[in-house]
Amino acid sequence: MAVNWDAMVKTYDVRGLVNIDLTEEVVEALAAGFVDELELAGKSVVVGHDMRDSSPLFEQAFARGAMARGANVISIGLCSTDESYFASGNLNLAAAMFTASHNPASYNGIKFSRAGARGISLDTGLAAIRDRAKVFLADGIEEVATPGSYSKQDVLVEYATYLRTLVDLRIIKPMRVVVDAANGMGGLTVPAVLGTAAGLSKLPIEIIDMYFELDGTFPNHEANPLEPKNLVDLQKAVVEHKADLGLAFDGDADRCFVIDENGNPVTPSAVAAMVAKREIARARSLDANADITILYNLITSRVVAEVIKSEGAIGERTKVGHSLIKDRMAATNAAFGGEHSAHYYFKSFWGADNGMLAAMHVLAEFGAQPESLSAISKQYNPYFLSGEINSTVTDVPAAKARIEEAFVSRAEFDHLDGVTLSGTDSEGHWWWFNVRASNTEPLLRLNVEAKAEATMVAIRDEVLGLIRR
Repeated sequence: MAVNWDAMVKTYDVRGLVNIDLTEEVVEALAAGFVDELELAGKSVVVGHDMRDSSPLFEQAFARGAMARGANVISIGLCSTDESYFASGNLNLAAAMFTASHNPASYNGIKFSRAGARGISLDTGLAAIRDRAKVFLADGIEEVATPGSYSKQDVLVEYATYLRTLVDLRIIKPMRVVVDAANGMGGLTVPAVLGTAAGLSKLPIEIIDMYFELDGTFPNHEANPLEPKNLVDLQKAVVEHKADLGLAFDGDADRCFVIDENGNPVTPSAVAAMVAKREIARARSLDANADITILYNLITSRVVAEVIKSEGAIGERTKVGHSLIKDRMAATNAAFGGEHSAHYYFKSFWGADNGMLAAMHVLAEFGAQPESLSAISKQYNPYFLSGEINSTVTDVPAAKARIEEAFVSRAEFDHLDGVTLSGTDSEGHWWWFNVRASNTEPLLRLNVEAKAEATMVAIRDEVLGLIRR
């Protein structure tokens, strides 16, 4: 069987076309490689899956491969990715989650975790799992003397209950919230956490649901709220229902995007700054003298670093990347981490990312103040951002060289992740931009921010001209 392993096993997870890249045989081999690499024989491993048609079959294939190598499989069934992190953290077990997140229905994938919801990337075990899987696929999976067992466990109620202990929404002002689950796993978790589906008490929140039916074909729109076109339905509904705000989840519900009462998106950087302030206060309430570290990746707005500093915490600027930030959360004992892609990481959630928990913080912040969400979020969005702009280029190094040459005499250079250039224009307005190459495609990703809108537009257009020349 010809398998394009390098294309399918990506930096932070496994993802590919169903029955072309990702087959049941490949999944069995990956499961066997996972168990051997993490030395899980005789131990338990959690496996869960999203609502894609292929996910239950892949979960069963994973169970066969894992049990053959001696692991005891605990299936938590249908779940969001952050629910699988909860199971991994709460049970202190390694886990595998079947999802392709926001990718179209023809894709599926696997997100692996070590015990305690710790991430696994190419550099920290995923490459070794891949290499073991290659051998298992070629030679077959030899069953160990004592194969593992299979059992089922429902963790949704525990998950919902735990999140409610982290953010108390019982005493907020009454609000109306439109939620677009995009036919993804938010359709399961939102009613459990924010409603009464898990048997928890009713909150002062009226939920107006959109696309809560679990459907891996995504009949209404793609489950990718990063794309503005996928927010249009929610934006209209918020205004039509005179709602206080809107929430949009991606397919596996580990990312959440926020819409204000006017139908305008609240930038993920503004959400990160808002949640950072709340998590700093939470950490300080637990230990008034503690050194509090907050992580933020290098393409978040400058306001995030400013809020962290103003609240007396230590900010650490990081590269972009899921497993990398989870590793830094553990290494620095950080209270919170935020990415401009709307991944939000919490010390109280084993350093893992949780879109639902971020949404709850926004609801709590809004629910404790008399102002509208647009007024509250404005203080966290004082600057002008381009958003991420992707360009297909045939020669990435040449494009980066053109940019560096054009700015060599008027910018400071930083190579933490790609290249970040910063400077001031003739009016004295600061600006910065970052250019990063995609790990998997011939793309350059551009992010620009400036103090003045005209400055941002000028820098954006100049750099795009150099990239696309």
